[in-house]
Amino acid sequence: MNLEDAVALLTSKDKFYINLGLERISQILELLGNPQDKLDCIHIAGTNGKGSVCAIIATILQEAGMKVGLYTSPHIFDYTERIKINYNDISQSDFVNYIEQISNIADNNKIHLTEFEILTAVMFKYFADNNVDVVVLETGLGGRFDATNVIKKNLCSIITHIDLDHTERLGNTKSKIAFEKSGIIKPNCPVFTCEGYEEIKDRADECNSLFVLVTPCENTENLSLKGTCQVENLSLALAAVRYLFPKISENSIQNALKDVKHPCRFQICREDLIVDASHNPNGAMALKESLDLYYPDKKRCFVFGCLNNKDYKQMMKIIFSKNDELYFYHFNHKNSCSIEELQATCIYPSKTFTRLDNLPNDRLKIICGSFYMLNEIIPRSLILQQYS
Repeated sequence: MNLEDAVALLTSKDKFYINLGLERISQILELLGNPQDKLDCIHIAGTNGKGSVCAIIATILQEAGMKVGLYTSPHIFDYTERIKINYNDISQSDFVNYIEQISNIADNNKIHLTEFEILTAVMFKYFADNNVDVVVLETGLGGRFDATNVIKKNLCSIITHIDLDHTERLGNTKSKIAFEKSGIIKPNCPVFTCEGYEEIKDRADECNSLFVLVTPCENTENLSLKGTCQVENLSLALAAVRYLFPKISENSIQNALKDVKHPCRFQICREDLIVDASHNPNGAMALKESLDLYYPDKKRCFVFGCLNNKDYKQMMKIIFSKNDELYFYHFNHKNSCSIEELQATCIYPSKTFTRLDNLPNDRLKIICGSFYMLNEIIPRSLILQQYS
């Protein structure tokens, strides 16, 4: 198997779908010697912000001298971006070898794993084999039945902002979604959140777990990540770090904040270009608030594409205004909205996006709407240049 084969396997019809549950991931990890039981994890769930919280915590712990495993999703350019040790992606050769090993074991034992379950098994085995000190672990979808929730305990749980997304799987109210997210809370392990949902409090009580309601008040001046939502994300990350690792100095924390890497979240790639993977109405609202704060008087041009199972009508209503110049993009994904679908829903005139060079030079350009389209629009060098 080579990298192309591994990616083809992961994206095949046989694997590329969602099937929540812990039975299959438990079976494969048992056959691998339960590597997850050898790891100390900080487990993060939420609708929006969990990736930023993961990145902040991982950077601080690395700055403090720890060997940190980081598991996030989705990726922008390569699958290997999802699994990192001290910000270094898993090598292509290791990635392929682990995919092949785990897929063969699953096939031989008639365990039908999904894409995310294979990746999660790879991650646990890779981190255990490399003896990481701490794993910063982002859920894929929900919490209670997410493959990452196979862990029996954690250093702490963190639940970020909760809003309506994936309602067909998690429930159609914020309370129902909070219940699903609260499933990552483990017995006698603290949980940190900025929102006091009864479902989270009840789960913490059931587990005899410390419930910490964090006030979003941290100063983001030193944080490399931009956007109004980062106040809450930073507050959650720092509350957890200070509780779990009280010996990490404030100076070390502040130095680390300058180096946090989390591309395509209100990322200012050039003075006239922002990339933001806002893929639900709450993310759209955060983008709108950030643009109004940082660029209140700047004329705007948007390139927007979205999956058709998202509330793109509400997203466009939040983000766009009559003075904006709009471009729609149909990207290479089976659930990508067509140009016609977007135009039929949007009340403002629009054009079809072709390339960045064709966008107007006199406007702030914002690429937004879906993670899955970014690698088709933005050159890798432009996204990663500030992290080199």
